[in-house]
Amino acid sequence: MSIYTYYLDSQPRSVFNGRVNNSVEPPPAYRELARQLTQLGLISQGSVFERTPGQQGSRYVWTRKVKAKTVTVALSEEQYYWLKQAVANQRKLTRIMAKMQKLSRKILFENVPGVVRRKQLTKKALGLN
Repeated sequence: MSIYTYYLDSQPRSVFNGRVNNSVEPPPAYRELARQLTQLGLISQGSVFERTPGQQGSRYVWTRKVKAKTVTVALSEEQYYWLKQAVANQRKLTRIMAKMQKLSRKILFENVPGVVRRKQLTKKALGLN
């Protein structure tokens, strides 16, 4: 039996019949967004809220969607503050990922040869607006 070592990072990835240019260096803005991702702590989907003392029900509540149904969970005060930060981190993650996707598309369409077009693609078509 033989074991072969294959280094994924050193080999160009083939895509269909062409090659992806791995030499494209991400711009500083992209690297900054990637750095911001490393700063995020715990993440969680959903919403958390605090009811006023006069309202009926648990004081601290976390809601989220599971299979198109809203699930509601009563929380302790400490859980509420932890989940509040985790939900805020999830929202930051979503914003950062959207920016990274836009930059990735911009890099792709500027550096990878495409099909010949009569008209140049608009920013709207590329999702860059």
